[in-house]
Formats: sequence, structure tokens, C-alpha cells
Amino acid sequence: MGKDNDSFVHLHVHSEYSMLDGAARVKPLVNAAVEAGMPAIAITDHGNMFGAYDFWNAATDAGIKPIIGTEAYLTPGTHRTDKTRIRWNNGGDDDVSGGGAYTHMTLLSSSTEGMHNLFKMSSLASLEGYYFKPRMDRELLNTYGKGLIATTGCPGGEIQTRLRIGQYDEARAAAAEFRDIFGKENFFVEIMDHGLDIERRVVTDLIKLSKDLGLPLVATNDLHYTHAHDADAHAALLCVQSGSTLDDPNRFKFESNEFYLKSAAEMRRLFADYPEACDNTLLIAERCETSFEKRDLMPRFPVPEGETEATWFEKEVAAGLARRFPNGVSEAHKAQAKYEVDVIIQMGFPGYFLVVADFIAWARQQGIRVGPGRGSAAGSLASYAMGITELDPLHHGLIFERFLNPERVSMPDVDVDFDDRRRGEVIRYVTEKYGSDRVAQIVTYGTIKAKQALKDSSRVLGMPYSVGEKLTKAMPPSIMGKDITLTEIMDPQAPRYKEAADFRSVLESDVDAQTVFNTAQGIENLKRQWGVHAAGVIMSAEPLMDVIPIMKREDDGAIITQFDQPPCESLGLLKMDFLGLRNLTVIQDALVNIQNNRGITVEPELLDLDSDPATYELLSRGDTLGVFQLDGGPMRALLRQLKPTNFEDISAVIALYRPGPMGMNSHTNYALRKNGLQEIEPIHPELEEPLSEILGTTYGLIVYQEQVMAVAQKVAGFTLGQADVLRRAMGKKKKSELDKQFADFEAGMLANGYSAPAVKILWDTLMPFADYAFNKAHSAGYGVLSYWTAYLKANFPAEYMAALLTSVGDSKDKLGIYLSECRRMGLNVLAPDVNESDGVFSAVGQDIRFGMGAIRNVGFGVVEHIKSARAEKGRFDSFHDFLKKVPVQVANKKTLESLIKAGAFDAMGNTRRALVEIHEDAVESAVSLKRNEALGQVDLFGDMFEFAEEHSQVPDRPEFTKRDKLAFEREMLGLYVSDHPLAGLELQLAKHATVTINDLTTSDTTMDGDIVVLAGLVTEVQRRIAKKSGNAYGIIKLEDFGGEMDIMLLGRTYQEFAPMLETDLVLAVKGRVNVRDDGLNIQAMSMFVPDVGAVIGEQGPLNLVLPEVRATSSTIGELSEVLKRHPGQSEVRLRLTRGATARIFELPARVNVSSDLYGELKSLLGPGCLG
Repeated sequence: MGKDNDSFVHLHVHSEYSMLDGAARVKPLVNAAVEAGMPAIAITDHGNMFGAYDFWNAATDAGIKPIIGTEAYLTPGTHRTDKTRIRWNNGGDDDVSGGGAYTHMTLLSSSTEGMHNLFKMSSLASLEGYYFKPRMDRELLNTYGKGLIATTGCPGGEIQTRLRIGQYDEARAAAAEFRDIFGKENFFVEIMDHGLDIERRVVTDLIKLSKDLGLPLVATNDLHYTHAHDADAHAALLCVQSGSTLDDPNRFKFESNEFYLKSAAEMRRLFADYPEACDNTLLIAERCETSFEKRDLMPRFPVPEGETEATWFEKEVAAGLARRFPNGVSEAHKAQAKYEVDVIIQMGFPGYFLVVADFIAWARQQGIRVGPGRGSAAGSLASYAMGITELDPLHHGLIFERFLNPERVSMPDVDVDFDDRRRGEVIRYVTEKYGSDRVAQIVTYGTIKAKQALKDSSRVLGMPYSVGEKLTKAMPPSIMGKDITLTEIMDPQAPRYKEAADFRSVLESDVDAQTVFNTAQGIENLKRQWGVHAAGVIMSAEPLMDVIPIMKREDDGAIITQFDQPPCESLGLLKMDFLGLRNLTVIQDALVNIQNNRGITVEPELLDLDSDPATYELLSRGDTLGVFQLDGGPMRALLRQLKPTNFEDISAVIALYRPGPMGMNSHTNYALRKNGLQEIEPIHPELEEPLSEILGTTYGLIVYQEQVMAVAQKVAGFTLGQADVLRRAMGKKKKSELDKQFADFEAGMLANGYSAPAVKILWDTLMPFADYAFNKAHSAGYGVLSYWTAYLKANFPAEYMAALLTSVGDSKDKLGIYLSECRRMGLNVLAPDVNESDGVFSAVGQDIRFGMGAIRNVGFGVVEHIKSARAEKGRFDSFHDFLKKVPVQVANKKTLESLIKAGAFDAMGNTRRALVEIHEDAVESAVSLKRNEALGQVDLFGDMFEFAEEHSQVPDRPEFTKRDKLAFEREMLGLYVSDHPLAGLELQLAKHATVTINDLTTSDTTMDGDIVVLAGLVTEVQRRIAKKSGNAYGIIKLEDFGGEMDIMLLGRTYQEFAPMLETDLVLAVKGRVNVRDDGLNIQAMSMFVPDVGAVIGEQGPLNLVLPEVRATSSTIGELSEVLKRHPGQSEVRLRLTRGATARIFELPARVNVSSDLYGELKSLLGPGCLG
């Protein structure tokens, strides 16, 4: 790589990891350098080392030498902990950057030791030197300068800043100091030329300085994007960062378009006067050699004296088995445990299991609820023995090799769920036990996704919001949360290309849209900001700073890695997932409620998962709102069809309710076969008997990955390890790998005496399922939580629902849904009460009491004061008694008005209206009395008694009207509690509505353009004039029992219906759904006031209408199932229509007419079925 006169190496490079400033994507950047024939390329991101590993990997793979560096922020001569702003001039553009906070310096690592020194400095700059940016100082450079090459940096560097303000001597002194720190051969004078005035002004002095001190020159280009044509995308990215538009003259922008990967010829032409500056880039590249290596950095578990991790692990598993099976451990369990222990020790992972078991045991001791295990770890008997999981894998048919495969060594991965509120305590325990310098959270990089790129681009280009909206709406729907990329939209080879035809036609017909699209393509997938992994924690046997760069989050001091998860794991660090699960919080609260309300202790871990009839009845009725994983509408319909009777069914329903299996109709087939409505067909007659044990529990259907593995073991003689490799190959669909696997599979089956057709048919059946089949260990682990929550809802409804309401307290929509569910279950939700309420929802007998903490203007601090006054001084007898007993912090007018309007004093017998009238005077008297009391000024003539006599009279006033009372209640609590303005109209509304507002907003199947009918109460009417067209339009808020929705009335519709719009009107509205990224609204097409006169008690027969062609035996069968589920007194008549004629049948069933029944009938027979 000698002094080749036509080559060059870029040493000043900002990749996409210089967030919102660098637009050079790592792979294309590296490929461009390779194409340009360059021998090496550096990465020097602003103040971080985020991209070091990713860049090193990409360059090494591409066969070009990576040089790992950073453009560091350096303090202006101060110590890194000193936050003084420094001025060398009188401020202004030429002075120290960042308003006097930092200068810049380019640092490159010439050796692996140097790279690790750079990691340490980058870490300490963030941990100790953060002031606007993470700053290094001279002390760090002196300590960790070995193995580094440094330069005088860009115009923001200390040397150039001094030269720009005419301080040559100070610049020379600083350069001499840096030369002494790094060594003469390691410090270069960096020269740049982007055609900018700021560079031209100092170039003469820089050359002079280099001669004066004998420092070599090096030429760089401050690269921020890969190709010259990326300058537009980069300009757009800077606008995204600064929130400005491209036509704003004062926006943050680069003054030229020269910041790309220039060719060697361009660079040598630019610096023709200083050829040695270009030659030196090659010399520096020649000197730089860095590498990453994977090491065993698993944290060391402290074992008792005389034990190793392996021996102690073996003893812990044996002790655990004895604990789990007090009546003796079966031979099968002993053999499996011995096999697992041998494999785990041979793979070198016993320490891992000890670490996990230890913090789970600690959490349980602290009373922190821990999940029963999720993911493949539940397949391990060793995990079950050590208390890491709560499922016996042999009993549930879970497979160890799905978790740890001896034929494919990879780190074990156990995700652990904790009570959401207390997850932090477990992380703190681990941090303290293994050392705060060895534990950190994991960084994540947020990228600009396709839809966001389109929106950002239309904003940056100054286009109206509608242009971006039009494009995002035309995009194909996301699949499993994943959107199509902008590149795929235009790539005929992409699998979803056809779906994007609408989008492409918008581009063809709209010039603005095409411009937005082109800009969006430039910024799509660039790194936008860094965040922190929701659950992941990295643990290390050595201080992390010796392995990777780390940083500190300024808001809360959390220590975070600078590398994201894959590089950390590739280097041998251990990643653990500590997940906070809200449902565990709900379970914990419910158990506390049961203890407080009934004095019973329930231990979910000890429940028999198959034996509680009440739970399985609840599941079969589909009453699973609020049950973990079984909460959604379609899932509840599936449960009604399936009628679970044992734990296997719960596990299966969780595995089947996903796009893959549902696409193959497996969920319906399972339900039909379970209930004897569909024949169970063997895959092939030869296979019926051998596979009966494996597929018997799932009625001959393949539901789980574990079954795919067990089948390969049974019929083709694979080991479970080989079967796991087969399962992965089937999932990845790589032809060469599959052909190899099929050859082994076929040979194994033929050797076992099966015929070639049987082999073929089994392989073809397994293939699609390997992709869709679910990991049973995961669905069974989650199934345990589903069972626990269903058990609590079925057996302790008030306590469970109170815990559920508390957990969604900050979401008004969810609260409304679950309060409606409480009403449906016959649970009374009582208004808050100063004598009864806690801060959160609590169970009182068979009722639920609203918590005072949920009232507006009443914080948990106030609730604690009220509770302690209640505990110390006894119950409050009256409003004035309350004021007398509570401390002065509670006696606040706003707080008391909120408590009154929420109904917290109702039990004392005064009306809310009377208390609202007198509360201000009463508070003032009470406060002055409390202040005097505090000062010891109690009047001898007994002011106290006067207060009691004079002020304790509450006048007699009639209560607010129902409408006002409920409006205040809603204002204070976010929803109606004591009553509902629509109470009594449930049936009439359900008759007209095709869907409830809540079902519409939460359903996955709601599509843009759907036509729906909503029925409810108008709570708000806004009449407006459109700015551009001057046309009148209106927006109404419609509310039903479960939620509220904005409805737009435009054009003719508004003119026709505007006169009838008023608040408190009961209305049925037919409209078109308009799905937007920020939610959905309805555009009204027509509306009418439904007849709500019929009194509910006097129910006539239920009349159903159905076209005769739809009256198939299966539909009629399902109808009879629906009617059976709602037994009651009303007769049912079915009118079958054929053209103009109709036949009426009286059905044998008698039903209880309810809005639930209406809902089920409409989803079965269509929205017009209620005659």
C-alpha cells in the first residue's frame, strides 16, 4: 500500500451514526470506497463510537481496511467536569463552538490497544465530561493517548479557532502540547477545502504552523454523505433535525455541496500544492491495524468454597428437583436432568443458569411477582428445577433442544418477566451484585421508517400536510407491524410490489408527490436518534469500559452501551432481558385485593392448570376481556367456537391466533375437530399410528415447532439437535440447505420402512408449518399467565377487575371498556368515598370502589393525607368533620371541589350542589383555624366551638340535574360512574349500530373506507368554516357506552343535517371510516334520531330476518349455539326472505335480549338481521 501517487484514504468520515447530521449509510459508504479502489477508510462520528463495530465488520467483509476513530469534542482547556463557558474572543461565530463549551479534534486508533483507549475516553467523556456534548479533556488525552493518531481537526478545532481570531502564538502552543501528548509522529495538521471562507482564512497559518513545529500535513474531506447527489438528502436530514423547511433562509445548512466521498483524483487535484498531505493519508492507513475478538465474558457467579460453577450447578439442579417433586423424582425426569446438566456444562453455560436463578430467587424473596417463563427456556427441566420457569417440560411436551442445541452452539436466552413497577429493583440488585461497572442497559437506534420519511419530506419541502397524508394512505397495509419500504415499492422483484400499484399511480399523477417520494428515499432508514432497549441489560465479567464504549443518559444517569445488541453479543457479552409486564402487576394487585377483601391467600404458582371448571366456563363463553392474551374481539369469538376444556387448548389458541396459521385456517379446523365437527384425517395412512402420540393432543394438526422436531425424530431417526437444525432450515427456505436436509430426512424414513409417497406427503405438510408453527414453550408459558388471569376473573371478579382498572387508570378509553365490562358482569362500580376509598380501585365485598387518586386535581399525596387522618382520628362524620380532621395540605378549594363533584361526600347525606355552594367559605374558615392552631393561638373563648356550631350547617339544596351531575362526574373522573346518560337505551342503540365505538377503534380489521353505523349521545357540536374554500362544515363528538368518536359532516351532508345537531341528542350516524396514522375518524353520510320510546321491561319477541340463500345448515347451527348462550323469556321468530315473499318460523329457543346478543347476531347474520 506504498506511496501510490494516484490513491487516497478518507480519514474524516461521518456515517449515519452522527445522528441527523451524517447521511452516509455504512454499507454503501464502504462499497463506494471499494469501487473507488481505496485501500482503507475511516469512521469519525461526532462525539460517539456507535458505529465502530458495524463499520469494522462491513469494511472487513468488503475487503477494505477499517480505521476506527471519532471526531471528539474537547473542552476548551478546562477540566472535563468544569462547566464554565470559555471565550477566547468576544464570542461570535469565530469563537469556541457550542457557545464556549467545546472544540473538535479528529482521533484515529492505530492499534487495537489504541481503539480500546478511544472507547475509554469516549465513555468517560460522556460519564464525566458531558456539557451540551460528551467532552474529553487534556487529562484523558494524557492518560489514554497511547496507540492514537490525532490531528488539529476541522474549523471547530482548538488550533483553527485560535488561528481564526488571530492568536497564532496560542495556536502554536496548543499544537506543541498535543504533539507532546501523542508523540511527534502521531500528530498531524489537518487541512480541508470545501470552498468555504472559514477554511481559506486559516490555511496559510496552518501551513506555517506545520513548518514551525515540523508537523506533517494530512488532507481530509469532511464527509457527511457518500455521493455528490446525496447532498439534497443530507440537506433534508438537517431540516428534520432542526425542524425547519428547505426554503427557510435561516435554516441550519452546509454552505457547499462538497461533503461527499471524493475520488483520489479529485482530492489530489484539490491539494495539488501539498501532495504530501494526500500521501500521508496512505501512510496513516498503513500504520492502523485494529481488530475485535470474541471472548468469554459471561459474568462469574460467586459459588461456595471448593465448588466450581459446574459442580454447584449440578447440585442446585438436584436440590431443585427434590423440591419440585416431594413425592420422589421419576426416572424420566432424572434421566432428562442428567442429560441437560451434561450438555449445559459441556457448552460452558452453568454460570448463566446460576446467575438467572439467583436474581429470580431474590425477586421472589422481595415479594416481586415473577412470570412463569416465556420463550424456549421453558423447554428446559434444569430451568424448572432451579425456579427459572414454572412449567414441567416433560408434562407439557416441551423440548430442551429448542432452547439449547448441542449441535449449534449459541448463547442461551432467557427472557424474564417482572411486575412492571418493580423491574428496576431487580436490575439494581444485579448491578450491585456484579458491579456497576459491569452492567449496562442497551442502546437502540431509531431509524426514519418509510411513512415517517414521507411525512418528514413533505414538511421539509414546505408542502401541505395533505400531500404526505395522501402518500402514506396509498401505502399497502403493514404486515405484522412491518411496512413495505420505499425501495420495495419501486422494485418489480420485491414480493409486495403488486400491492403498491395504488401508490405508484399517485406518484405518476402528482408531481408534488413524486418530489416528496424522491426526498423521502434519500432519508429513509437513516438513524434518527438513539434510545434505550425496553428490557435488555448487558452483563460482563470485566469492566464494560475495557470491552466496549459506554455512555450516560443525562436525564436519569442510566449507564448505556454505545454498541447495540448484536455487536455486544458478538463480543461475548451476556444480554439479559428484564421485562416489565403490566399483567403481573395486575395479578399482584388482585392477590392483595383478595387478601384485604376476603382474607384468603391465593398462590397462582400452586394452581392446577386443568382443574377449575369456573375458569374453563368463562373461557368457553369468551368472557375474556382483560384476560392476558385473550382480550381481543376475534380471539373471544374463537374461544366461543373452540370451548377450551384443558390447558392444552389455551396454549393452542395462543399459538393459532396469528396470521400464518389463520391464513391456513388452522384455528377453525382445531375448533371443529375438538368439538367433533370435523373428521381427523391422518397425513398419510402409514403415518397414522406412529404420529398419533405427537399430534394427538392437537387433533392431528401441526401447531407447534416442537411437533415438527418430534416428528423428524420419530419417523426419520433424527436426533432432537438435528431436528432443530431441520426446523430452522425449513423456516429460512434456503434451497441448497433444504435439499441437503430432505436427502437425510428421506433416507431416514425409507430406512425405517416408510414408502416414498409417505415421505413426500409428510415433507410437503411440514414445510409450510415450520414457518408458521409456534414455539410451544412460549405459548405454554404465556398460557399459564392467561390461565392465572382467567382464574382470578372467574373466581374473584371484583378483586381482579379492581386491579385491572387500576392498571389502565391513565387510559380513558381502556377504563371505559373495562367499566362497561364490570356493568355487564353485574359488578357495581361505586363512586369514590372519603371514608372508603383507597388511592386506587379497590374491591369492597362484591363491588368495586373508585380510587380517590383517579380524581382530577387530587394527587396521591393528598390521598395519603386523607387516609392517615382517617386512620388516626376515625371516620369522617360530615363534610365539616372531614375539614376538621384532615391536615392543611388537603384543605384546598380546588381539591375539595373535585372531591365533591366526583361524589366522594355522597354518603354523608348532603347533595353535591349544596357542598359546592359552601365549600369555599368552609375551606377558608378551616384553613385559618388550622394556621392559628399551628401558632398556638387558640382563643380562650372557644372559637373552636363557634366554628363547629356556626359553620357546620350545610344548606338544603336540590341536587344538580342528572345531566349536570354526570357532566361534573365525567369531568372529574374521565367517565360516568353513578349512572350513564344513555342508561336504559342499550338495546335500542344496539339495534341500530353495526359496531360499537370501542370495537371500531381497537379492531385490527377496520379498513379505510368501511361503512359503519354508530349510535350514541352527541356530547359536543362544533360548527366551522374551512379556511381555504370558505365552506361550512361541522364536527360532532358521539359517545356510546364504551368510548367516543369525532364525526365530520362536510358539504351537502352538513347542509342537510346541521339544523338538527345539538348536544345531548341521541343519534344514529351512518358514515365512512377514515383511517389516519394518528387514529381514525368518521365522515358522516346520513343520520337519524332513533326511536328510543320502547320500555325495556316489556320485551316483545325477537324478530330475525335472513335471506333464504344464506340459511345453510352450518349458519342455522351456529345461530342455535348463539341463542343457547343467552337463555331467557323472549320468543324468537326467524323470517326467511326470498325476493318479495317471506316465511316466518318460530324457533324453539327462548332468549334474554341484550346488546351482547345483538352484537353476536349481527356478526353472524349481518348488520340488517334485526327485523
